[in-house]
Amino acid sequence: MKSRIALVLAMALNACTPTTGGDVSRLMTVSDSSLPPVKVFSSGEHAGPVRSNNDLALDFIELSFKLESGRELPTFTRFEGPISVKVIGDQPASLQHDLTRLIARLRSESRINISQIGSGPANITINAIPRKEIRSVLPQAACFVAPNVSTMDEYRKARKSRKANWSQLRKREKLAIFLPNDVSPQEVRDCLHEELAQSLGPLNDLYRLPDSVFNDDNVHTVLTGFDTLMLRTYYSPNLHNGMTRGQVAATLPHILREINPRGEFAPAQYTTRTPIQWKRAIETALGPAASGPERRRGAAEALRIAKAMGWQDQRRAFAHYAMGRVLQRKEPKTAQAHYLQAKAFYNATPGTRLHQAYVATQLAAYSISQGNGTEALALVRPHIETARSNENAALLSTLLLLRAEALDLENRPSEAQAVRLDSLGWARYGFGSDWAVRAKLREISSLNPLKG
Repeated sequence: MKSRIALVLAMALNACTPTTGGDVSRLMTVSDSSLPPVKVFSSGEHAGPVRSNNDLALDFIELSFKLESGRELPTFTRFEGPISVKVIGDQPASLQHDLTRLIARLRSESRINISQIGSGPANITINAIPRKEIRSVLPQAACFVAPNVSTMDEYRKARKSRKANWSQLRKREKLAIFLPNDVSPQEVRDCLHEELAQSLGPLNDLYRLPDSVFNDDNVHTVLTGFDTLMLRTYYSPNLHNGMTRGQVAATLPHILREINPRGEFAPAQYTTRTPIQWKRAIETALGPAASGPERRRGAAEALRIAKAMGWQDQRRAFAHYAMGRVLQRKEPKTAQAHYLQAKAFYNATPGTRLHQAYVATQLAAYSISQGNGTEALALVRPHIETARSNENAALLSTLLLLRAEALDLENRPSEAQAVRLDSLGWARYGFGSDWAVRAKLREISSLNPLKG
């Protein structure tokens, strides 16, 4: 199976926040609530990849011929012909809106012949089920996809057999996606994007990718321009089931030259691979199971490896970010130093605007706790539009709530209240239930020294 791991990355304190909707949102009532209606995105900006075609070809090969475990895949596999998608189970109210938008993007940007059906057998069956059912088979997974099955009952029977083994797959005909129906709308959508993309295409994740959902850092949560280009490449008529790694590698330059001509003129970077030891250290530092001392050792090991590898990219930044998260409760000043280091490395790496927004929430939170509203406003201001264009309601609402507290510190209470009210519809999409939204409000309000 291929799963989205639930890393504790909720960057920005533990969350993220939104801003005014304009043409990027509409209102949707998800459940009865005393809060403003849920806001959802109806458009976004998905910039193309920031790398050369040479680097994109290397990314494609590593994404397509390896599993996350490191196991090599012997042949290329994909669906052939029209692809049908069906949803079963008790689907949350937001799912259909987000699925319709995602299928439209796959058709227009990736040129994939995919459509949703209401009944009958489907190539891809999306199972909307309670989170506890997912955790009963994969305790640390937020959601996952499995081959040659359509339901959870089928998966339980096949999970330890060759039938459900990705490395035994030679063509894709039937897959099941399992996503939770009792979490926030954003978490449902994030699972939908990553698992549907991996149902169709790459089965691996690479930490070296700054602009992709095929990255376990969970920063990007909707398909990026890089992702839709990878999927368009996957479904090029020049590729087919059964091709070897060498055959695909020989064909990629011709495909990429045709569909991404600007990549022909970008200089190649030849980014180094990410050692499995670094990945394990990051998962220890930010995963849900480790103790405090284990997290610190994990973050320290990730930093040690990043320095030894000579990385200057988002992986070095992410290691500093992880250390900041580990230290921020007991050693806030030291944590800030690591966040500033993360900011510097992200600023020097193309394709990391969304990462920079996450770091800004941590820096702004600290400024607010020190009573410095002016500094917090300056830190937050450049990133609100980034969160909105990347359709990250949790990040967007967090940024807005931080802005509201900074405005209060600057003795601008009417502006603060308007921004805070604006954040609530986005917070409902990003965090879900009323209690979760109110908990986020309390968390950020508690940073303000004027409020004790």
